[in-house]
Amino acid sequence: MKLCFSTLGCPDWKWIDIISSASDFGFSAIEIRGVADRLFAPGIPEFSDEKIENTKKSLAARGLTIPVFASHSALALDASLDQENVAEAKDYMVLAKKMGAPYVRVMPTKSPQPEPCDLLKCARLYEELCVFGESLGVTPLIETNSLLADSRVMAQFIASIQSENKGILWDIHHPCRFYNEAPADTFGRIGAWIKHVHIKDSLIKDGVNTYCMMGYGDIPVADCVRELNAAGYDGYYSLEWVKRWNRDLQEPGIVFDHYNYYMTHLNLD
Repeated sequence: MKLCFSTLGCPDWKWIDIISSASDFGFSAIEIRGVADRLFAPGIPEFSDEKIENTKKSLAARGLTIPVFASHSALALDASLDQENVAEAKDYMVLAKKMGAPYVRVMPTKSPQPEPCDLLKCARLYEELCVFGESLGVTPLIETNSLLADSRVMAQFIASIQSENKGILWDIHHPCRFYNEAPADTFGRIGAWIKHVHIKDSLIKDGVNTYCMMGYGDIPVADCVRELNAAGYDGYYSLEWVKRWNRDLQEPGIVFDHYNYYMTHLNLD
């Protein structure tokens, strides 16, 4: 099982802390979603033209890779934001090419919960990004959040995209939590397009979705992994610990180590 974590979970760590901890905890990859006070990855100093080769060497020396750059680009928002969101996604894709990363994450909206949005426009802009990425060898992955966490809607959405340079980032939490989908149903509808997986766990407390460490919630993680394993999935399982947005969550050093242990010892019988 190929494990990594998103830097969303360690918003106070410097780059050296991130790569050293990833190596020490036994991870083989890091998903980039900001470093310290820089959220926009193309603006992170370690990915500048002056430092990018040293960054590649420091990753390689620790046996680490970057499978995904997770952008903040949301394609189904107000039309006045279209140019900004498309430009951001393209900047990320150019950076991914430089770093040898195959994927860039994009979203319909910035909210994991379902909310009204223009999926027809989202499809048009996503198609543009798919075509843009063809010559770069980088695929934009549309995430299962907002209305696209409904796997029936996502299946129709992804099938409508003409470019073959397309794929889905399956955040296992959102279809389960917001649409009460069983993993077998979700995977049965969209499994053919899944390229990367976000893992997180949660409970409903007093009517509020509350994120928690792996195994302390009720998201059927093992069922999701079984579906992926049975289909021969060879991508990464990436912990998305949302500490950048919720500073009350446990510290990353504890959570990342626990995640690696939990996933490595997951009972799939």
